[in-house]
Amino acid sequence: MAPEQPPPASPGGAPGEKEKEEDDDFGYGLFPERRRGEGSRPRTFLYRSLFTFHHKCQVMLRIALDTNPYAKLLLDAMKNSGCTVFKDRHFSCEDCDGCVSGGFDSATSQIVLCQNNIHHQSHMNRVVTHELIHAFDHCRAHVDWFNNVKHLACSEIRAANLSGDCSLLNEMTRFKFGLKQHHQTCVRDRAVRSILAVRKVSREMAEKAVDEVFESCFHDHEPFGRVPHSKSDAKYAYRDFQNRGRYYSNL
Repeated sequence: MAPEQPPPASPGGAPGEKEKEEDDDFGYGLFPERRRGEGSRPRTFLYRSLFTFHHKCQVMLRIALDTNPYAKLLLDAMKNSGCTVFKDRHFSCEDCDGCVSGGFDSATSQIVLCQNNIHHQSHMNRVVTHELIHAFDHCRAHVDWFNNVKHLACSEIRAANLSGDCSLLNEMTRFKFGLKQHHQTCVRDRAVRSILAVRKVSREMAEKAVDEVFESCFHDHEPFGRVPHSKSDAKYAYRDFQNRGRYYSNL
């Protein structure tokens, strides 16, 4: 799975190929309510009651999908690409381990939102955007999530770059400051951390994969057409996206 906001990886060397095949759970260990290929488990009415994290997660998700310009643009772009997203089918609020906030499960084409770790609307907006970028990549390209670490690296670079993960405000809340190319440094670092969270590879291997695809993937701004550094930027990008079809229809 492709996670959002993974915990820092533990140091260590790369395991052998045989050991990787046997032990690598592709990040599913972070999401105890699902196993690879099984989807989410059914829940009782009590679980879905008004007094649970689940209900709060569902409310914040609806607000994100209805009002967040990042999410609205991505939903329209996926619909135009033949991958219409349905809230009840493609999103699942679940309990997760560690400090992971969400993930994209390509086996079921579902976005997992970690209801026990997402407590604020702004955080929900960013996680939904991050995971929708993975879903968009899954829709438009033949992404080999499980066998090609470069494919995973590219999508993680794009998600960190375009979702607002590395905005100035978010970096300030992490007490990370920089001047020259700080945004690129943040994107690179978060992509590496995301790979280490879901693949049993060495940091060196993760960094190499990110480095090899960084330039092309960092400059791939689809479907935004730019890097939306703020909600205002995202609104303008969404307006421009809506006008693309009108422009071509008038040619």
